[in-house]
Amino acid sequence: MDITEYVRHDAVGLAELVARRQVTPAELEAAAREAERAVGPRINAVVETWPAEDAPRPGSTPLAGVPFLVKDLGVDAAGRRSELGSRLAAGRVAAEDSTLMTRLRRAGLVTFGRTATPEMAYSTTTEPVLYGATRNPWDLTRSAGGSSGGAGAAVAAGIVPIAHATDAAGSIRVPAAYNGLFGLKPTRGRVPMGPAVDEIFNGLAVHGSVSRTVRDSAALLDLVRGPEPGDPYAAPEPARPYAEEVTREPGALRIGVLTRPWGGRPVAPPVAEALARTVLLLESLGHRVTGAEAGLGVDWEEFVLANARLWTVNLTAWIDELAAALGRPVDSSTLEAPTLAGYHYGRRVGGTEFVTALAVRNRVSRGLARTFEAYDVLLSPTVPDLPVPLGTHGRGAEALDGLGWLRRILELSPFTAAFNVAGTPAMSVPLTTDTGTGLPIGMQFAAGYGLEGRLFRLAGQLERENPWSERRPAVWAGHRRGR
Repeated sequence: MDITEYVRHDAVGLAELVARRQVTPAELEAAAREAERAVGPRINAVVETWPAEDAPRPGSTPLAGVPFLVKDLGVDAAGRRSELGSRLAAGRVAAEDSTLMTRLRRAGLVTFGRTATPEMAYSTTTEPVLYGATRNPWDLTRSAGGSSGGAGAAVAAGIVPIAHATDAAGSIRVPAAYNGLFGLKPTRGRVPMGPAVDEIFNGLAVHGSVSRTVRDSAALLDLVRGPEPGDPYAAPEPARPYAEEVTREPGALRIGVLTRPWGGRPVAPPVAEALARTVLLLESLGHRVTGAEAGLGVDWEEFVLANARLWTVNLTAWIDELAAALGRPVDSSTLEAPTLAGYHYGRRVGGTEFVTALAVRNRVSRGLARTFEAYDVLLSPTVPDLPVPLGTHGRGAEALDGLGWLRRILELSPFTAAFNVAGTPAMSVPLTTDTGTGLPIGMQFAAGYGLEGRLFRLAGQLERENPWSERRPAVWAGHRRGR
């Protein structure tokens, strides 16, 4: 398949071509590799490629034969490196498949490499020392987001139509917003984390994907969802496949709008204008849109402190385990300044403080559950600014302690983390662009626990009314000649 034809299709479309024997998985894989060679050096999204394994049976699943990339964190493939974006884990090779990797194989995806992540997923920009910065395909001077920034850049640049991503505070939704993609963070417990761990960051982290079309994300979630024995959480079974929900009308929804982030940081004018346009679109579709009162149940500083304690204690245990297994020191030779600061902060968090942080998690969950009794969906910008210039997150980071770094991360993406704490689904939808720069702007929609179906119905409607998949970043010009 010619590369220019390859990039015109989404994942479901490519799988349909395979099922009809119009193209083979090997031909799709070759096109994906050619796309990576054409644009990869400019965006630095893929950190390693490897030979694909046996081709799946055409038509065996809705995604059989589609080229795919996994994030360099959160999913292990037996015999492949998993380095977590960190010098501490450089060269680490997974001994066995994680549960999700097994399900990705069964889904018929042709996984041929891994995408960049910030060190230990500890940022919402992807600029690790180990790999170097991942660049936004829409503007190479700007961040691709994080922590699934490599996935976001790879999909936006046309290397693959969909890629694995994870999200513990916005790491699916921020890259989706920055790169003009669709990204849905599932309900806690929707996709298993096993077998090595039962949860990550006390349930804040989930597996998902970023894609150019809604139906691709729905199809993948259908193929990988569902608990396994020993899981601490089990999300309620959906009423029907998510791929079907995308085609159904959502009905008239009560949509509450958050115009100011928790924490009080102002929204940039281009983003505020995009939010206003989104409200008009929703009203034209018959939804009832009003300003929302949606408190966190705690004040902002208490929220930041609780997240810092949960994140850093988990980070500290993770680092100690890696250092012991690989025989490496925990210092500036193996860890970046923000990660090292988080490590030292986490070692000082006491047991009572950790339990108090879990109590804050519960209060936020209860508060947002009450909010979702008044609204079917909450709307906000995904992030308050346009994609930030590279280097924004790290400016002066050496002077920050673990709490200071988490405060910076949450202030740069203040709308997203609450839904990780509550465990509820939320999605970033690329409804519009900045009229001045042409940069994508994502809108976040969140729903109550287990209600991904509602979000997929709304996303499908919005995509039909205001399609976005034909928008192309400048870096796609490299596909015209395959170089």
